[in-house]
Amino acid sequence: MTLEEKIGQMVQIDLTVATPEILKKYFIGSLLSGGGVVPAPRASAETWVNTVNGLQNGSLSTRLGIPMIYGIDAVHGHNNVYNATIFPHNVGLAFYIARDPLLVRRIGEATALEVRATGIPYVFAPCIAVCRDPRWGRCYESYSEDHKVVQAMTEIIPGLQGDIPAGFPKGVPFVDYGTKVAACAKHFVGDGGTHNGINENNTIIDYHGLLSIHMPAYYDSIIKGVSTIMVSYSSWNGKKMHANYDLVTKFLKNYLKFRGFVISDWQGIDRITNPPHANYSYSVQAGVHAGIDMVMVPYNYTEFIDDLTYQVENNIIPMSRIDDAVRRILRVKFTMGLFEHPLADLSLAHLVGCKMHRELAREAVRKSLVLLKNGQSTDKPLLPLPKKASKSILVAGSHADNLGYQCGGWTITWQGQGGNNITSGTTILDAIKATVDPTTNVVYTENPDLDYVRDGDFSYAIVVVGETPYAETAGDSLNLTIPSPGPTTIQNVCSAIECVVVLISGRPVVIEPYVPKMGALVAAWLPGTEGQGVADVLFGDYGFTGKLSRTWFKTVDQLPMNVGDENYDPLFPFGFVARGYAMV
Repeated sequence: MTLEEKIGQMVQIDLTVATPEILKKYFIGSLLSGGGVVPAPRASAETWVNTVNGLQNGSLSTRLGIPMIYGIDAVHGHNNVYNATIFPHNVGLAFYIARDPLLVRRIGEATALEVRATGIPYVFAPCIAVCRDPRWGRCYESYSEDHKVVQAMTEIIPGLQGDIPAGFPKGVPFVDYGTKVAACAKHFVGDGGTHNGINENNTIIDYHGLLSIHMPAYYDSIIKGVSTIMVSYSSWNGKKMHANYDLVTKFLKNYLKFRGFVISDWQGIDRITNPPHANYSYSVQAGVHAGIDMVMVPYNYTEFIDDLTYQVENNIIPMSRIDDAVRRILRVKFTMGLFEHPLADLSLAHLVGCKMHRELAREAVRKSLVLLKNGQSTDKPLLPLPKKASKSILVAGSHADNLGYQCGGWTITWQGQGGNNITSGTTILDAIKATVDPTTNVVYTENPDLDYVRDGDFSYAIVVVGETPYAETAGDSLNLTIPSPGPTTIQNVCSAIECVVVLISGRPVVIEPYVPKMGALVAAWLPGTEGQGVADVLFGDYGFTGKLSRTWFKTVDQLPMNVGDENYDPLFPFGFVARGYAMV
């Protein structure tokens, strides 16, 4: 391979700047769809396949015909794609999942099928961060504050990639061709431990703490054959991870024997300097020297190519480092059968959002729900609710009839959005209406005042409130309060009538002031498109099985606070579930 061909393999560009001609001219090794980047609004599986194949033909027309690898964020299902099955976010899946690791594996299998159905062979998942502070805006992408739970959740990797054959060498990536995708463990390492939960900030912890809390899930991921690992924006004790040779090359590649490729985050090398891109030549040198093999540019690819070419030609970066990167990238492409089968077809298109996958997501929702309170005393539980009520049932709250809110960030768009037109699915309100007895009247008022509730003569109320969608830095929060009018809705409804509050959030939030007024409280996290799973449990068709995978604080002044800490005094401890629930 020429130097130009080698460096091209190390480049990943965004769909918005990609053409077959560009892929051919610059020998581009990879493409991605950033959050919300699609071929067309509400693009069908056929449109996706045709787009990916059209671009792939550009790569195949190069001298060596090396296929490009297309990556996408599929972090809770194939979340960029309209009508795909949206599973609960990771924070909801870790309901002490160690008791049922096959469920997350099945979610990985379903996600892989839907991603492959659109012609894409590579996903930027799973996130194996250990979130130690819920003020972090990515905490819902983390399975737990406990590394042991996160380690158990790496079972999603064989779901995505397939089972490693007996005797397969440790550390070498493995992807079973056809219905599987290459996975990406992220973000290496310590992204969930930043100071005050500030995204992309500094993780202040000693070497032993880093290895014992934030590193273990990477051991498991490598043993399970994960194909790629993404580097974190964050720093460890002031050293940017994108420039950390000791951890990326010495530890990950040399000590852990990882043989897949290391990829940067979006414009990750730019952010080695502050402000970003202030000294790009230095960033290129530092990032590639650290051991990053593929660089998510994603726009200014010619600048990166020119800079890296100059540095190699002038012996600033040795050719051996370039060869290592390209060897790793090609290893993944060969292992996953991309050379033999570079083009996709429509044989799996019918699986996008199919009934079987939606039923799996509904099951995951049921198992993710955590019962935090049930009645004012254990001998007088409020749940399960009766399906047949002598009077009307009041449903209130901003999140009861809002599919976008219950899916959260990283859904169709990067930040997510509210409303019921974002994709297809079942809102919690529609699920309630479908579950109750046909003779029972359900009344929905988003934010009723106190007099309305008092005068309404309702049998009971269901209040569904919580956080609005966010992703990454936009989700960082120092106060973790429920957005308005959520607290008012809780006060107005629960002061006047027996109520169950269903909380939609990506993390624990401030609820202590309101708990005494609630008849029951359910943490539903970010359940995704299948709201019927919430109603299944509220009305007793299934029991609560979820336990807290995170500590629920009393006040933000206690943060960070994690299980095992001194002076551990939570509102609800790690592993908590309320008692007093009986199935009907």
